[in-house]
Amino acid sequence: MTDKKKTKRPEYTKKRVVVPAIIAIVMITIGLIAAIHSTYFQSTDDAFVEGRLISVAPRVSGPVVKLLVDDNDEVQEGQLLLEIDPNDYEVKLQQAEAKLAQAKAQLKVSQKEVETGASNLNQSYQDVTSTGSKLDFAQKDYKRYHDMYKAGIASKQEYDNSKTNLTVAKSNYKGANDKSKAMKSALESHQAKTEAVTADIQRLEAELEQAKLDLSYTKIYAPQSGMVSARSVEKGNYVQIGQPLMQIVPKKVWIVANFKEIQLTNMKAGQPVSIKIDTYPHKRFKGKIDSIQRATGAKSSLFPPENAVGSYVKIVQRVPVKIVFEEDISNYNIVPGMSVVPKVKVKGKTAR
Repeated sequence: MTDKKKTKRPEYTKKRVVVPAIIAIVMITIGLIAAIHSTYFQSTDDAFVEGRLISVAPRVSGPVVKLLVDDNDEVQEGQLLLEIDPNDYEVKLQQAEAKLAQAKAQLKVSQKEVETGASNLNQSYQDVTSTGSKLDFAQKDYKRYHDMYKAGIASKQEYDNSKTNLTVAKSNYKGANDKSKAMKSALESHQAKTEAVTADIQRLEAELEQAKLDLSYTKIYAPQSGMVSARSVEKGNYVQIGQPLMQIVPKKVWIVANFKEIQLTNMKAGQPVSIKIDTYPHKRFKGKIDSIQRATGAKSSLFPPENAVGSYVKIVQRVPVKIVFEEDISNYNIVPGMSVVPKVKVKGKTAR
């Protein structure tokens, strides 16, 4: 029994030494590999597929009379999606056209009045000039006969006739001036009316263009090519201006990876990226860094942190990095919101 115990003890002692040594070697090896890997590559699981979500909303209100698409339908830019009842907007367009036509007819009348008033004013100026000349002659004639009558050369009748002619000339001159002033006032009134009608026509033309636009807005077209998503409208629904009806999701997508600030030391635009998407675990997609955001995610948030307080605790910040695909992914169902794990090669010959 004693010999057997002596035989087993060295073996047990040997295992107690060898096993921890092997474990230590494995751990050191793993640590070295991880250290080397972290030197050449940077990775994060805080990354997601991003894309533009284009909200489709009406610019006029009314009941939907045509709905031509459903969820997950693929549409092309400019394709008709739905139509709002156009009847009310057609009536408004006709009313705007009628008001504009009436205003233009009124403008023609006003312009004719201005032309007539201008002609009458010019004639009144001529009358003022003519009567002024006659008044000047009558004044001179009266003075001459007045002097001659005092000298006994002219008769009393000739003197009286010259005085009467002067009175008539003064009256005619005053009448011509009064008429000219009235003609000028009338012309100014017609011109003001014409200007008012012209301004009214400009306003009505703008209303007509708006009516045409409103009628065109009853047909809603796809702003971009993509796939219909989150459709919330049905035929017969009464929709309001700005009410979200559906979303168009374009095919173009990219990745936003939130790396820790300590991972950005050697990271720059153009470096190659190996992309793992949870939906395709056995596929590695090729990409590259497009750009690095000039602010941390926390700083870009709606309520950025206020660090100037007494309870400040340092937290490692994350910076969004935009990664784009460098291969055709049209045959893969990669949509915004998917989780991804990008691995950036920050050192080595292939780093750019």
